Amino acid sequence: MITISLCMIVKNEESVLARCLDSVKDVVDEIVIVDTGSTDETKAIAKRYTDKVYDFQWSDDFSAARNESYDKASMDYQMWLDADDVLPKEEAEKLLKLKETLDPETDMVAMKYITHFDENGVPMHLSTRERLMKRERHYRFTDPIHEFIPLAPNTYYSDIVIHHRQPPKEGRSDRNIRIYEALEARGTIFTPRQQYYFARELKDHGQWAKSAYYFEKFLDSGLGWSEDNIGACHALAACYNALGDRHKVQKSLIKSFLYDSPRAEICCEMGYYYKNAQNYKAALKWFVLAAGLGATDSAGFILQDYHGYIPNIEACVCAYEMGDYESAKQYNERAAEFKPNAAAIAINRKVLEGK
Repeated sequence: MITISLCMIVKNEESVLARCLDSVKDVVDEIVIVDTGSTDETKAIAKRYTDKVYDFQWSDDFSAARNESYDKASMDYQMWLDADDVLPKEEAEKLLKLKETLDPETDMVAMKYITHFDENGVPMHLSTRERLMKRERHYRFTDPIHEFIPLAPNTYYSDIVIHHRQPPKEGRSDRNIRIYEALEARGTIFTPRQQYYFARELKDHGQWAKSAYYFEKFLDSGLGWSEDNIGACHALAACYNALGDRHKVQKSLIKSFLYDSPRAEICCEMGYYYKNAQNYKAALKWFVLAAGLGATDSAGFILQDYHGYIPNIEACVCAYEMGDYESAKQYNERAAEFKPNAAAIAINRKVLEGK
């Protein structure tokens, strides 16, 4: 059986740290906590679970902090979690089984990561992350923001799912974008991946033109991972939509087809493109296409609502606008199969009564 060191970096996480550690303490063999400057009870809470609690001078570099936590580990494998992550009971049982059955020659284990849930607890956004690494391979995190370790050739893709349960916060944190902007001001030459994630941060902060510039630069490099290329096209279309450039919206969406087969989120955005022009017939075709694509097994970001709920709810609207009320009802009920408690489902049913 393999052994696991849980390696975490924390700062002012008193509201969530115990919840995280309670969910995983009976599965891992060692807990390493690196604190980057807490001023609350975070360190005191950490010390209830482990005596391996260390201070680290924060330097606006997440990789440096994570690598410090990895340097303190002593078990066969290192595993990272954020303080607001949770390992649900059924997933903890899977991890225990994995410890017993994993081929010790495996260098890395990837796990699913659900980062956003809707108001009813239904997953909305997930990805696949490197999560467990063989310590003797001396893997190192890279990039100061959105740090990562490239997936190793000898990676096992498990069905274990980590839940990210961030407490509600007022406003959007500007920490990440401040770090990127400081790097930019110092003349840092960003790698394509850094261009991509800087562009995402800029988009999230409504800096549409600058975000579009970096997404275009990333795509022009020709060095991006195909999943990131598709994600960039999707986000780029949103930027140009906010800037009122419909031609570039369509151009960005079509460009995504160069990288892989059509994705549901891209087809939905094509649907919105025509819907916004009140061309409901064309829009309906794109939404129906999106609905038929189903879920993807991509290792990139997966926007779950596009795989069933959104295309059907929008197809309902398009069919209604075209006067095809029976089809509208059918599309609405298909959407309900994915999110039965969604407010839009009930609203549509009421509108369609007697039609």
